[in-house]
Amino acid sequence: MSIDLSTPPVPVSFEVYPPRTEAGWPVLHETIRHLASVDPRFISVTYGAGGSTGGRSLELLTHIRRETTVEPLAHLTCVGSTWAGANALIREFLDAGITSFLALRGDPPDGATEDEAFLGDLESAAQLVQLIDRVQAEREPYAEAPIPGVPGAARVDRRTDVDIAVAAFPSGHPRSRHATEHIDALLAKEAAGATLAITQLFFDADDYLGFVQRSREAGVTIPILPGIMPITSPARLRRTLELTEVPRPDALAAALEAEETPEARSAVGIAHAAALAQAVLDGGAPGIHLYAFNNHETVLAVLRDAGILSADARMRLAVS
Repeated sequence: MSIDLSTPPVPVSFEVYPPRTEAGWPVLHETIRHLASVDPRFISVTYGAGGSTGGRSLELLTHIRRETTVEPLAHLTCVGSTWAGANALIREFLDAGITSFLALRGDPPDGATEDEAFLGDLESAAQLVQLIDRVQAEREPYAEAPIPGVPGAARVDRRTDVDIAVAAFPSGHPRSRHATEHIDALLAKEAAGATLAITQLFFDADDYLGFVQRSREAGVTIPILPGIMPITSPARLRRTLELTEVPRPDALAAALEAEETPEARSAVGIAHAAALAQAVLDGGAPGIHLYAFNNHETVLAVLRDAGILSADARMRLAVS
């Protein structure tokens, strides 16, 4: 199955992460069931820094593939990877039937400097994109299908293609050395074989729309999917800003801090994310990708309030 962003209704997708304990699996499986009920184009599964959750990632990806009709998309990072190690991991995912990937340079593990983190063979997401495609080509150079009525004969078909998404940064990458380096990097990823870009979070529609325009002017042609993160508490906002280094959304921060209950703060975050989704779709976004924090209720509320869910999806959600 390939990732198709061209068909109505509005394509949606989600990001989840493997549970940190065994007790978290049943809860996450229930979340996956609810997310799958709205027919997302894919559900992506994060991969821990330094490979800390590699086995759990594959377990969750295979659960999505086995228990739903949704395409699972595997995160892979360059952090500390050797060519041989990355090759083996990609082959393991492909052997499990995973053919969609998000290729990331990755962030240093906690406590490590960037130089320590990137001591390895893979130095960029573009190199990882090329490696994923090459491993698939070596593993399955072509496919054979029997010819009816001709015993022992086979038709040679094209091999199964892989979908390879990459990250994009509407507010610029924090490690960029000049103003357009993040767009140059996106061009390099597309040239290496990327088929889709997913943005890091942003808080203003103009940040995304302006970035898309600049990317198109620079020659980027692949779809650029907006990544939206519902922020439902001041603490989550502070932590998110620390991790991403995106500009602080003062109006959202003030609105969250003005509320006294978790329910009221959640309502503020959902309303902001829904309005953001509507604005980028009005500006031509090819779909909406939501960072779910392993909680289906918040992201599904965003889709509902944004008016994105189809009638069939709303009906399935009502009975799920």
